[in-house]
Amino acid sequence: MRPMTPVETERPATKVARSALAVVAGAVIATVLIGFALWAVAGIGLAELGKIARGGKIQINVDQPTVIQKIRALNRLESVSYTMDKIVTGERENLLLPHFLAGDRLLLVVHGEVIAGVDLSKLAANDVKVSGKIVHVHLPPAEIFTTRLDNAKTKVYSRDTGVFSTPDPNLEGEVREEAERQLTSAALRDGVLKTAQQNAAQTITSLLGGLGFEKVELQ
Repeated sequence: MRPMTPVETERPATKVARSALAVVAGAVIATVLIGFALWAVAGIGLAELGKIARGGKIQINVDQPTVIQKIRALNRLESVSYTMDKIVTGERENLLLPHFLAGDRLLLVVHGEVIAGVDLSKLAANDVKVSGKIVHVHLPPAEIFTTRLDNAKTKVYSRDTGVFSTPDPNLEGEVREEAERQLTSAALRDGVLKTAQQNAAQTITSLLGGLGFEKVELQ
């Protein structure tokens, strides 16, 4: 019989050592890649990444110009929408003849919306003060951006024209303008600007907290 050729086998300890080496090499490569990505995006290098691996926190230095830029980028922050359904009346009267002879009355059912918010593009440089992990921001006041009627839901409910008169072509347009004024007044009475300011403050607080500030003071 031909003698059997011995088959070389790898020791278990050698397998474990090679596996551990592969894991370590993979971790190093992953760390380098992640560190490069963070450096490219946020300027965080491997030193900061090492702190994260040891359970530390990322330290990102955010100065005043950066804070101003981030807030201004929100531009016209629409923070509240106010809607209302309403019936608005408009009419034309004749000084000499009664309404049923020469009048013109229109009843308009309107559905409107008021958009309010804070125009953050108005933020001035002295409105932001940064002190370490504390930031103080003086926000511009809330304002109404738009008041508009939904044409799909705004309709003439009735039109009553006198016997000797013809419908005034400008009456509906004037009633619509009056409806917008009434809608704006109603929104102001219901505190739409206060709500808009509060909602904008919450948005800015979340934004600045995400930048690493531990305390956000708004005025």
